[in-house]
Amino acid sequence: MDVQFKKGVLKLCVLVLLDKQDRYGYELVQKISNQIEISEGSVYPLLRRLTKEEYFTTYLQESSEGPSRKYYRLTDKGREYLQELLQEWKDFSSGVNQLIKDGVTSD
Repeated sequence: MDVQFKKGVLKLCVLVLLDKQDRYGYELVQKISNQIEISEGSVYPLLRRLTKEEYFTTYLQESSEGPSRKYYRLTDKGREYLQELLQEWKDFSSGVNQLIKDGVTSD
């Protein structure tokens, strides 16, 4: 799949997952990787940027499996941004699906 296409949708995936529950970075990578092939290195810069833009807060939590983990929590600003992105995605995917449908039936 095209790298730029994945980068565009990765932000939406991260926000959707954090809307359900707080997660740590590697957990996000694993959840997304179960559905979309991504590199681990693509998620962490995005997490830093979205935290800086105040869409997430972070906190450390002890882990029984090693060092403390940094968890990400969606803020109210992040939830508002998620709703905007979801609407944009619905509009975009609907338009693309219509073009595909029209293209396939016009042959």
